[in-house]
Amino acid sequence: MPSKLKFKGEKHRKRKRDDDGDESARPSKRRGEDSVDDNAWVFPNNINELRGPAFIYHPSEPVPICLTFNPTSNKLHLSLLLDKASTDDKPPPTILEREPLDVKEVWVITRVAGSETINLRTGAGEGKFLSCEKHGIVSADRDARGPQEEWTPVVLPDGMVAFQNIYEKYLGVDEVAGGSMALRGDSEQVGFSERFWVKVQSKYQREAKEEERKQKAGLPEPEIDEVGSNHMYQAWGAGRSVVSNDDKKALKRAKKEGRLAEAMLDRRAKLKSDRFC
Repeated sequence: MPSKLKFKGEKHRKRKRDDDGDESARPSKRRGEDSVDDNAWVFPNNINELRGPAFIYHPSEPVPICLTFNPTSNKLHLSLLLDKASTDDKPPPTILEREPLDVKEVWVITRVAGSETINLRTGAGEGKFLSCEKHGIVSADRDARGPQEEWTPVVLPDGMVAFQNIYEKYLGVDEVAGGSMALRGDSEQVGFSERFWVKVQSKYQREAKEEERKQKAGLPEPEIDEVGSNHMYQAWGAGRSVVSNDDKKALKRAKKEGRLAEAMLDRRAKLKSDRFC
């Protein structure tokens, strides 16, 4: 039977056991979530859970197909999810039990800050971004991300996902000459060809749920300690600090965009005296 797909650098996490046997104190739902392996492939419940390594496949008949990137040829294609040879008598997996068996079938989802859009990057090779140009041609040959590399996921009532591009058209599978299947990005509406099953790893789903729990609890975000940050990043000479009137607004914006340290270092380069360089 084929071994489970593992990524380079992953460590097996040992789970702590409660020797006292007092497991009833923990909610059963949380206990069930913790029992799931970090690297298990699960279906996302909402858009926020679409993050990290992902497996994207389409329930085509008679054989499902998945988005695959070949790092040797640097080509995007749809590959058949054929059943691997097995030494036991287990039945073939159902459409909902499918999992990636090769890193070529894995994509990495990253979220665009401040929006619901995402980027899809190849898990194999040098990390190319899935893009779609205005005529609906889909490719994965971009090293940098821009508007054409942004996708808006839509989680449908049945749990499947549709991907809308910057031109408000949907990603779909289409039969081309010779009977082969290809990706297109010019569908006006969501039909069978535009619906995909998407699986993410359990640890990223738990991460999204934890973020949502904190937001619902109304936990305040830690305020920026401007003086302390200045002493850490801007202090020089006798340890004096230089503070401008626009610091708080600029730092809050940088913190929201995830580049606080970079913004502080940029300020230091602009404000400090040349004789201390």
